[in-house]
Amino acid sequence: MTRRLLKLVSLASVAAASTGFYLYSNNPLDPNDFGVVRVGRAVATTAVITYDYFFSLRSIPYGTEEYDNVKSQIKELFVSFEDTPLGAASLAQVHKAVLQDGRTVAVKVQHPKVQAQSKKDILLMEVLLLAVKQIFPDFEFMWLVEEAKKNLPLELDFLNEGKNAEKVAQMLKCFAFLKVPQIYWELSTRRVLFMEFMEGGQVNDKSYMERNCISVNELSRNLGKLYSEMIFVNGFVHCDPHPGNVLVRKCPTTHKTHIILLDHGLYQTLTDSFRLDYCRLWQALIKADMKQVQKYSRKLGAGDLYPLFACMLTARSWESVNRGIDQLPVTAKENVEIRTNAANYLPQINVLLNNIPRQMLLLLKTNDLLRGVESALQTRASASSFLNMSRCCIRAVATYQRSKTDSLYRKAQISLSEALGLWQINLYELFLRLKGSQLGNWVIAFLSWMHHCP
Repeated sequence: MTRRLLKLVSLASVAAASTGFYLYSNNPLDPNDFGVVRVGRAVATTAVITYDYFFSLRSIPYGTEEYDNVKSQIKELFVSFEDTPLGAASLAQVHKAVLQDGRTVAVKVQHPKVQAQSKKDILLMEVLLLAVKQIFPDFEFMWLVEEAKKNLPLELDFLNEGKNAEKVAQMLKCFAFLKVPQIYWELSTRRVLFMEFMEGGQVNDKSYMERNCISVNELSRNLGKLYSEMIFVNGFVHCDPHPGNVLVRKCPTTHKTHIILLDHGLYQTLTDSFRLDYCRLWQALIKADMKQVQKYSRKLGAGDLYPLFACMLTARSWESVNRGIDQLPVTAKENVEIRTNAANYLPQINVLLNNIPRQMLLLLKTNDLLRGVESALQTRASASSFLNMSRCCIRAVATYQRSKTDSLYRKAQISLSEALGLWQINLYELFLRLKGSQLGNWVIAFLSWMHHCP
């Protein structure tokens, strides 16, 4: 069985011969997808695989004995197997299939020679970056190589991806709306991963939400809960939430909206000290407490560039950060200002990225992708997302403080302070809901009338 499964890697050549191979999905390329870890792929891996598929693997002609041998291996395992991949990228492609026992599965197949080429790709990237640094001494992107060396081998091990999927499913089982595909371990290998097949619309597809009567506000709120819990409470973060990896569906029986989280190859594990400083920084950003913003930005390596760091984290202008990121809606003018400043401050961004902890790099990418989803759904700067973040920060800080004391009195103090903080957030959220309702408008109008009565 294992021998037959390993031969499934050759399946990509069947798809190439019969349907034509493509590296990316039909959706427009998202620039955010080329983040810290993806740079190496874009420069080296993609080029190698493209050459391999179009010139080497495509040499298997349709209808030949070799082609038929590969197809026969597939038929022994599956009732049906769709040659055309559901999605493809530089490391692997995913196919829908039905097993002999009737289970519908998603089969993630690693592209041939990726394992062998990955070390050469990283070496090539390192040589190229060193060459650029010799010409431009101020070039400070060597951390890209460090991140690629650390993360690419993990992404190439599909068994590691399966373990991550099970870990996050168990960790976030409190969220009934979250669905993570089950891993079929008896069939999986390091290069072939069998998963429960799940489908839905991409999380940034607003027209899909409208067609299926899915509330974008509820969706955005739940996505915020999900990632706030991962980042601030658990410190184990799914770092590739681009729209192809986060699907949405309405359950046909319960009619509740589910978020399906895919592609668990890349996770960031945060240290307690980093996580707590990051919690306190976000609390300061939400409260517009500039002294605390400066303090915790510096603790996280931003130094004198803390205003730039705050803007990068929130994707808001410095003026909005000062006035309160939950107080002002995002405007087209502000978006233009942010894009302009990103170009003007590129040298400072370079310095900042070189100085902050490596844990922060993937979080910045995660923040960018989440902000992109909120922008597509038109739910950016929603007060509910900041309230959920605040709840998670309060819980995380309180849990950490309780773990550091043996005094029952001190633990009781911490728990009381935590309960008070959460109660205040709940009260404020109730106020916002009333304010947005007709009843709330009547109450506010009545109170205003009473205030002005003689």
